[in-house]
Amino acid sequence: MHKTKLTLLLTASSLACTSVARAGSDNPAATSSITVVVSNLASTKSAVKLYFYNLREKFLKPNGYVFKKVVQPSGQSKITLPVDLPQGEWAVAITQDTNNNDKLDKNFLGIPTEPFAFSNNVRPKLSPPDFNDCKFVVGGTSTVVTITLKE
Repeated sequence: MHKTKLTLLLTASSLACTSVARAGSDNPAATSSITVVVSNLASTKSAVKLYFYNLREKFLKPNGYVFKKVVQPSGQSKITLPVDLPQGEWAVAITQDTNNNDKLDKNFLGIPTEPFAFSNNVRPKLSPPDFNDCKFVVGGTSTVVTITLKE
């Protein structure tokens, strides 16, 4: 009985590791360094949150990001963040929590009232941007992703 439970547990763990590896890229060991530079910060004291996505269908969905980084600007109007990412297509969404309430405030129409931005400096008009508009390719060479925060 215990041997069967152990076998099932090991099989489940193996499947879980395989599915996580496939989500990042074809070769999970292949990562590249990128540098994200965010300028035009609305506040030199409020947290900047960077959300990293690698799947089109999860882009901008609640908890759809692969990971997030929270950076304190420490008196600077620009932040520079080095990140190692698995090779493939990625997009970044950024917010700055100017009132430090740990959420992106929106008006009654659902439009953010705090600064936000997307990779490729995509500026949505009436709806959220698409992953394909914001994506960049992480490959063998080092990449700099420059984003200007929009108020």
